[in-house]
Amino acid sequence: LGWVLMESPAVFALLGFHLTGEAPLQPGAIALLGLWLLHYCNRTFIFPFRMRADGKTMPVVIAAMAIGFNLFNAYLNGRWLAVEGRYPASWPTEPRFIVGAVIFLIGFGINVWSDAVLRALRGPKDQGYSIPRGGLYELIACPNYFGELLEWLGFSLAAWSLAGLAFAAYTAANLVPRARAHWRWYRQTFPDYPQNRRALIPYVW
Repeated sequence: LGWVLMESPAVFALLGFHLTGEAPLQPGAIALLGLWLLHYCNRTFIFPFRMRADGKTMPVVIAAMAIGFNLFNAYLNGRWLAVEGRYPASWPTEPRFIVGAVIFLIGFGINVWSDAVLRALRGPKDQGYSIPRGGLYELIACPNYFGELLEWLGFSLAAWSLAGLAFAAYTAANLVPRARAHWRWYRQTFPDYPQNRRALIPYVW
């Protein structure tokens, strides 16, 4: 419940800001809105119901801060899409949009796949932790975070906006230290944790 409530503004508030703007039906704005909703409909209405969250709780202050964060970003990006952006009808064919959308979709695929790997590690009665294996997990500790960073970097390129770039920066400020903390936890918890795995960026960091 906490997860759905805190992520919902990213869906409903952005839709509200967008649809009440000056040009909500521009093809470029609609295409960008589709990318945004692809991520947040999955994050809001699919991901939390696939989590193993029995018996777990969420502090109210965490949910409240996330609601505020999502409202702020929904306002910035929703207003940009429907008011400030003024995208031409040809925007979905622009190289910036195409390259950005491809990066976004690659990141989205990595994010969804990584979450599935983590879920598969824990059976119905297994409450322990183990080392993720396969794919990007052989290179970095947090492919799910890496995928999400790619998503919003791609979105900022596709939107070609300061609002999108700001959101990518906010996401990095949140996920980079978390990836570092996860990586350190794995290394401290599992003596056999692969020493060549980086925290977030393959072969780099």
